[in-house]
Amino acid sequence: MITIFAGIIMLGILVFVHELGHFAVAKMSGVKVLKFSLGFGPRLLSRQWGETEYLICAIPLGGYVQMLGEGTSEAGEAVELSPEDQARSFANKPVSKRTAIVAAGPLMNLLLPFLVLPIAYMIGVNIPAYLEQVPCIGYVVTDSPGGRSGFESGDCIEAINGDAVATWTDANHALIAHVGSSLEFRVARANHSSVLTMNPEEGGLEGLQSLGLLPRQEAIVGALAPGMPAQAAGMEVGDRIVSIADSPVGSWYDLKHIIQKGGGEPQTFVLDRNGQQLTLSIKPVRDDVNGIDFLVGIAPQPDSIFKRFGIFEAVRAGADRTFELIELTLVFIQKMVSGHVSTKNIGGPITVVQIAGQAAQTDLSSILTVLAFLSIQLGILNLLPIPILDGGHLFFNLYEFVFRRPLSLRSREIAQQIGLLLLISLMILAFYNDIVRIFFGGQ
Repeated sequence: MITIFAGIIMLGILVFVHELGHFAVAKMSGVKVLKFSLGFGPRLLSRQWGETEYLICAIPLGGYVQMLGEGTSEAGEAVELSPEDQARSFANKPVSKRTAIVAAGPLMNLLLPFLVLPIAYMIGVNIPAYLEQVPCIGYVVTDSPGGRSGFESGDCIEAINGDAVATWTDANHALIAHVGSSLEFRVARANHSSVLTMNPEEGGLEGLQSLGLLPRQEAIVGALAPGMPAQAAGMEVGDRIVSIADSPVGSWYDLKHIIQKGGGEPQTFVLDRNGQQLTLSIKPVRDDVNGIDFLVGIAPQPDSIFKRFGIFEAVRAGADRTFELIELTLVFIQKMVSGHVSTKNIGGPITVVQIAGQAAQTDLSSILTVLAFLSIQLGILNLLPIPILDGGHLFFNLYEFVFRRPLSLRSREIAQQIGLLLLISLMILAFYNDIVRIFFGGQ
């Protein structure tokens, strides 16, 4: 319930920012605003201030600003306006002002990250240390695009499709640019260069990890769960695990496979503690959650650096991250339209609430980071040229600006119906994906 409530609050903030953009520019343009609503459906709270009614409604999946001269009355009839009201009607404003009002909502969502991300960076963020290191592979998932392409632990990526990469971040950016394409990796292996090719169906949008190529992570104990076998046997934070049951441990990623292979029987752990070797016998216990895996109660060392930025550095880092998220979102949409990214990746309101709710239970900088990410998604989604969305209205305004006349009412009605059908289809797909993720753990 906490996750759901926190997620709805964060979604409400995004909707409020979006509708505030429409509201503020409408007011500045001299348009009379009749209603400002957070949510749809039956009203829960309402208050009349001046000429505008402010509402909170029961379905927290959006909101709206209703302006004079926009649509019909609540009874579904055309509204007759007095000469004074006609001057303040949205429909009677020049196309430039109508365009500004419509564009203000998505623009506010795209501007919000420029405000909240610098605040997150000034508070302090955990940055994965490997992102700025040479992209050397620490572990290759066997049944993955990387494993099938011949990658080996220790390979260091030098270039992707001819683009030189110096850090893990560079490699991830190069992958985003080539999602859906065949990939050619130049890697350094044992003091010589090799070329490996890969043709993933859609992997790479989430970086090297989505291809089964994981960064180096030593098998050093970073935390011990109280009351679990590892702590009871005498393992300590900082111990490096050398081997388990005579199987050498090269990285943290080896541990799960070796421990599960033991089937819950006692296993001999060889540790390196401050340069000295010691041996412990540890009997794993069955995982209470899934009833299948066996656990010893250890966690790796945090592979991140906590960094707090000064104000100017935070503004620059926040702007860079905002542009990066916008680029990632646009690439995702382009690759999905071209068929290089599956529609299974589309998430709906349930996913949004989950992401927001999980972030809300961490720390303020994580909340602000997720808020910025979701705000960009909402802003770009609303700019898509689909009738009913803000982007559809902007397209109508562009037509009017170019041809010096508005699109015919009949054409607009047909376009709106098509847009509504597309939006409903998209929502059904998103809800379906959400439900499959929840009940079946993916697709």
